[in-house]
Amino acid sequence: MSLTFVIPDIHGRYDLLCDGLAEIAVHSKGKAGVVVTIGDYVDKGPDSKEVIDRLLSGVGEGVGLVALKGNHDALMVDALRDPSKMAAWTAKGGDAALASYGGDPAAVPQTHIDWLDGLRLMHVDAHRLYVHAGVDPEIPLDRQGEATLLWKRYPKGFPDGFGKLHVVHGHDNCPDGPLLYEGRTNLDTLAWRTGRLTIGVFDDDRSGGPVDFIVIKGAPAGR
Repeated sequence: MSLTFVIPDIHGRYDLLCDGLAEIAVHSKGKAGVVVTIGDYVDKGPDSKEVIDRLLSGVGEGVGLVALKGNHDALMVDALRDPSKMAAWTAKGGDAALASYGGDPAAVPQTHIDWLDGLRLMHVDAHRLYVHAGVDPEIPLDRQGEATLLWKRYPKGFPDGFGKLHVVHGHDNCPDGPLLYEGRTNLDTLAWRTGRLTIGVFDDDRSGGPVDFIVIKGAPAGR
């Protein structure tokens, strides 16, 4: 049995990411697997730089990484390439990301900017569609707009996925989550603030939602 482990919005919580990857290694027991990170590596939490460095170094022997882009990752790239967008980014948590690089935009390595910019917007396997925010169920996948994939918020309680594909996403935080519906799973539990990161575990041979969760508990923000 192969498994897919989905890590939602990290937002600079290097501690939760490292603990999560360690638990994934234990949970997978050496079996082949994939880690899908569904974006928002930066902003708000204290260690955006360290998060990117960790993901650039790989997530474990024999484990593949599929890293997807989040809206905050796009905001960071846009701000670093266009100073007129810097204020808007820092107001949305970019100040914390910038601080992790010493406070100087020029200190952000080009490798980090290029990595964030080149991240994929979605990932599809036999049973599921992984994306940061969501998809429009009425539009073919090859015509989905970037704004939808990065910024969409589903109506409260919306149960559907995308056709036969179960949608796995984050972005729309619910501290008491994850939120589980017939057609979609929202894993974002506001980990950067609550200190509770919920990683979804999916069986690659079975359709539908997660078969298990790995819950990482760290200190809430400000403690």
